[in-house]
Amino acid sequence: MTTNMQPKLSPRRLSANDPNFSDDLAKLTAWTAVADQSLESTVRDIIRTVQDQGDAAVVDYTSRFDRFEVASLSGLTVDKAAIDQALLDLDPTLREALEQSAQRISDFHQHQRQESWQYTDASGTLLGQQVTPLKRVGIYVPGGKAAYPSSVLMNALPAKVAGVDEIIMVSPSPGGEVNQTVLAAAAIAGIDKIFTIGGAQAIAALAYGTESIPRVDKIVGPGNRFVACAKKMVFGDVGLDMLAGPSEILVICDGKTNPDWIAMDLFSQAEHDEDAQAILISPSSDFLQAVEDSMNSLIGDMSRSDIIRQSISQRAAFILVDDLNQAVAVSNAISPEHLELSIDDPELWLSSIQNAGAIFMGRFTPESVGDYCAGPNHVLPTSTTARFASPLGVYDFQKRSSLIQCSAESSANIGRLASVVARSESLTAHARSAEMRIESLARDDKEGGASDR
Repeated sequence: MTTNMQPKLSPRRLSANDPNFSDDLAKLTAWTAVADQSLESTVRDIIRTVQDQGDAAVVDYTSRFDRFEVASLSGLTVDKAAIDQALLDLDPTLREALEQSAQRISDFHQHQRQESWQYTDASGTLLGQQVTPLKRVGIYVPGGKAAYPSSVLMNALPAKVAGVDEIIMVSPSPGGEVNQTVLAAAAIAGIDKIFTIGGAQAIAALAYGTESIPRVDKIVGPGNRFVACAKKMVFGDVGLDMLAGPSEILVICDGKTNPDWIAMDLFSQAEHDEDAQAILISPSSDFLQAVEDSMNSLIGDMSRSDIIRQSISQRAAFILVDDLNQAVAVSNAISPEHLELSIDDPELWLSSIQNAGAIFMGRFTPESVGDYCAGPNHVLPTSTTARFASPLGVYDFQKRSSLIQCSAESSANIGRLASVVARSESLTAHARSAEMRIESLARDDKEGGASDR
């Protein structure tokens, strides 16, 4: 009998050798951020109204949705003194943890910085890339049910390392209650401006600008379904990081790790929300049962036990495989956000891992260190998008311009190639723009001159 007479946790059991396994796995992992017509219509109206009415619309929506009455947008702006005070008032132990985490995150992301480069090829043409940071970015930090200072650090610090000029943070504050730990994290991260707004109206304000909120070049950070829908609608007018789905963890274990550890690792993602997904893969059916027993033993101590229970009952699974080769194959098919390799010699398997947002190697590397302080970013691709997407990084806040400079001689050499290809596409002006330079060079050579070189 479990605590408070709750039913036992019993994750769905699958076998990779079952004839219907592929279909069952597809159904288990399928996730679509469904936006019904009513939601889309509401979000579209909010975006249009913010575009038309600016500050007034943001103030009105904040009053309606966040129960926060203010006369103007200045009442939704956090001044620097309040940000600095939040850091001063922060519990010293928590401040130290956040500051050390911030340093580790910054140190890691320094390795991602890309620099401009160029070279001159055999034809004499200079080629390269000029790498420059975005000018201004917006960071959405969730508020309401939970507030995450770690999200502030993970979204802002790569932008800082990239050299972004200005970082604008928006975060809802229902009832006017501003989370002081989030403000303290913003001080540590060096956020430039903070507005206590959220929802689709915040996304619209960042994407298009208002009288008080400057337009940004890119918006990053997770949010609720209104935020996700708004981000999808403004994409193209502003850059985005990704459209995130529910959090995911997949653990591959050979059966030698303490089952309590694995149970808690699974809980660590299940407690995010009811739609989060926790999957365990092992070649040992006895170990799968041991972890299930541990889950039922430990669930009573969890502060978010109700959320964990719903997540486990709705979307969790234990998958039995023949061996680690089969386990890795299943993991690659799932393409998880977080992948734990709780096995001997995990580095030997890295070359076989094709799809994963972040890989946690060995028995002593819980996913939770990646959420906060290991260094790599915790903003990761979800819902199988690890097949083609990468973690948030410095490269998301830099843009690249191609560099091409032809000398007279190289213009003649590669211009001939351009002319041939352009005429094959019936683009005569393209061809002539290259040919005219070739003809000019030929005349200069014939006349013994060197005009326009």
